[in-house]
Amino acid sequence: MRLSGKVALITGAGQGIGRATALLFGQHGAKVAVADINEEAAQATAQAIVDAGGEAKAFFMNVGQAASVEAAVKAVVEWAGRIDVLVNNAGITRDARMIKMTEEQFDAVINVNLKGVWLCTKYVAPIMIEQGGGSIINAASIVAFEGNFGQTNYVATKAGVIGMTKTWAREFGPSGIRVNAVAPGFTQTEMIAHVPEKVLEEFKGRTPLRRLGTAEDMAYAYLFLASDEASFITGEVLPVDGGLTL
Repeated sequence: MRLSGKVALITGAGQGIGRATALLFGQHGAKVAVADINEEAAQATAQAIVDAGGEAKAFFMNVGQAASVEAAVKAVVEWAGRIDVLVNNAGITRDARMIKMTEEQFDAVINVNLKGVWLCTKYVAPIMIEQGGGSIINAASIVAFEGNFGQTNYVATKAGVIGMTKTWAREFGPSGIRVNAVAPGFTQTEMIAHVPEKVLEEFKGRTPLRRLGTAEDMAYAYLFLASDEASFITGEVLPVDGGLTL
């Protein structure tokens, strides 16, 4: 029960890594606010936590819209009284070669993956400051280190998230708030469902552990950084990639 007594807000928790993280946090005693733009998926995740004996509630949140984020954060505090952990997990892809990428594709990814992280932190950080501490964990990616073909928009957001993580660690540290990021490698989730099997096999071949990551692999990294075991860790980016970036 590594998160016993803590309230955790997890964005994009209706599926993939967000769902796995919400379920794991619930198993470890957290009161979980399951936030997602897909209300049905959020409800399913929250119900799974409750069915397993945990405590959770679903909240609608469009991370790219300030009013939606503000309303959801307010509702979470009304429900739970505080927010100890924020996992900025929500993210999308709109892949295309740079010269063929549309403005709409670029803006959509920036709005969710970068602005969304900023907005959620903007509304949660004051609550943590008032409480005297907290843990913010952002979803980066290993592609931020090396780039990735056809992902100008996505790579830009993840590199930006790393920059914001380090800046916020400096700004919020004196208030007892830790800010870190997890950089997943290629992970078997809905986000890569459209990737051809041949390409996935190539990813596996380049990875020293010779497999793709799982949502649970990433969730355990979030769990560690959310817990008091990581109480002296801030401003760090933790790659969880099977050794791919070696």
